[in-house]
Amino acid sequence: MQVLETTIADVHLIQPKVFGDERGFFLETFRDDWFRAHCADVHFVQDNHSKSRQGILRGLHYQVEKTQGKLVRVVQGEVYDVAVDMRKSSPTFGQWFGAVLSAENHRQMWVPAGFAHGFYVMSPTAEFVYKCTDYYHPQAEVSIRYDDPELNIDWPLIDGQPPSLSEKDDKGLAFNDAPTF
Repeated sequence: MQVLETTIADVHLIQPKVFGDERGFFLETFRDDWFRAHCADVHFVQDNHSKSRQGILRGLHYQVEKTQGKLVRVVQGEVYDVAVDMRKSSPTFGQWFGAVLSAENHRQMWVPAGFAHGFYVMSPTAEFVYKCTDYYHPQAEVSIRYDDPELNIDWPLIDGQPPSLSEKDDKGLAFNDAPTF
């Protein structure tokens, strides 16, 4: 696996080595010792898997208690994945990084604790899987508006149409009103 640097020092793209032939492919998606040495010295406690249709945007989410680092990847389809630095003392506070993750490119993104995270489905459907460093704690979850003007995230919205949002995400906080770390 190879770590690809991003515009935010603690957020990493991970490009696995894919071994393929006419029968299909094989790749290693996670190895604890490698991850601890090259990305973050963390322990994962929960794996999640979601399926969404085109035009759905999930996020931008984070937990103010039981903060979660997330190692994310797409096993079917394609998404635009975004991490926003919510750490007030960080030199990249309020900055975001986005990348296309797909079943084709096999890339993963490491989103450390202290970041808001979200993704937008670009393909007809997408299946998104992620490892978390702490358990889901809905009482501490925060949602920031995807279209916050302060963040100015350049989402690749299909035909410029607004995304489909959950009620929680539709009522998300402005970045300037959201709790920070």
